[in-house]
Amino acid sequence: MRIGLVGTGHVARALGAGWSKAGHDVVLGSRSPEERREADELKGFTVVGVGEAGAHGEVVVNATPGTASVDVLREIDAADLAGKVLVDIGVGFTENMDLSDPNYSLGEKIQAAFPEVRVVKTLATVDSVVMTAPESLEGPATIFLSGDDDAAKATTKGLLADLGWPDASQLDLGGIGTARGQEHFALLFMGVARAIGSYEFGIRVVPQRAAS
Repeated sequence: MRIGLVGTGHVARALGAGWSKAGHDVVLGSRSPEERREADELKGFTVVGVGEAGAHGEVVVNATPGTASVDVLREIDAADLAGKVLVDIGVGFTENMDLSDPNYSLGEKIQAAFPEVRVVKTLATVDSVVMTAPESLEGPATIFLSGDDDAAKATTKGLLADLGWPDASQLDLGGIGTARGQEHFALLFMGVARAIGSYEFGIRVVPQRAAS
């Protein structure tokens, strides 16, 4: 599958490497591709402009800072986005590290701004290492999906499986409105990270034991 990742940071690089290893045709999109191609951390990646990344991908992935995501995605021609699955991973923070959308979510903003795109929110509750190496955790963790289009979520589920997330670890929360829960978890995420001294952890949904 052709995947156009919008962004060149830690998340984009981790996902790009993971999906390339799984056999996908991956490019990373940057607003300054000529400059970014020279960066040591991007050696081995194909770096193109944001518009080119959007045109390339059968699936487009938003891995940009949440406060800039909508503006960056507008650099992709609308015809190159229409009908595509857009996997959104971003979370928006203010300069004071508060959520930039405390009563909403970036996933919803992207869906409203690009109504012809099928947005799926996922991977917003783990760091870039765990995103592509869930097996590095001491036990199984849960990853979440939010989106209005079932077929788009099925495609995303397959891409998550390619990163090592088995179906049993994937929990569909429902429509794109549930992306708020994923993004707002960032506040708890930061607290847990400080408490254990690491960002490399997962969470697991543990249901009640069935009555005997």
